[in-house]
Amino acid sequence: MTIAPTVFVVDDDQAMRTSLQWLIESTGLPVKTYASADEFLADYYPGRAGCLLLDVRMPGMSGLELQAHLAREGLGIPVILITGHGDIAMAVRAMKAGAIDFIEKPFHDEDLLRSIRQALDYDRYLRTERLARAEITRRLSLLTPREYEVMLMVTDGKSNKEIAMLLGVSTKTVEVHRARVMAKMQAESLAELVRMVLSVTPEAYP
Repeated sequence: MTIAPTVFVVDDDQAMRTSLQWLIESTGLPVKTYASADEFLADYYPGRAGCLLLDVRMPGMSGLELQAHLAREGLGIPVILITGHGDIAMAVRAMKAGAIDFIEKPFHDEDLLRSIRQALDYDRYLRTERLARAEITRRLSLLTPREYEVMLMVTDGKSNKEIAMLLGVSTKTVEVHRARVMAKMQAESLAELVRMVLSVTPEAYP
């Protein structure tokens, strides 16, 4: 069963939290509200589908500080920042840090809902990408050390003959390794294999 994504709302203003909850729930989306960043962090666990609606100015950890904390911890939940005291510098800082949107109060309900839909779409995209990379990593783990070595050379553009010379083996042996790599990686073409490898090991190709 697929669990619906949740919109997490963090705002120290109780009236605003209630208003946002009513608005978002009217679209059929689950909502969880928190009065502070610490309250949210105590309840949230990585991997939950959804997005974060975050007030910028709060006692204790601010919205921007919470956004930075989530980024440092690798918690890739999409963030929408809301403020009644925004300025251009603050908005630029938030967007550079990866915020989906920066919305100033008062705002139109439809503008906020549109941003939430965009954030949830982005969350689905990120999850799909993470699953794809995890599957490629699993396939890579099936390769022997020599197959992995051959794969790197193949995806670096070297011919079977060049690889054979570098490894001190026959061209036929390289062909066998290459065929096993393609089978284990479930790649139908060299281009597809290159895309797979680059998606998880870009450092292998300076």
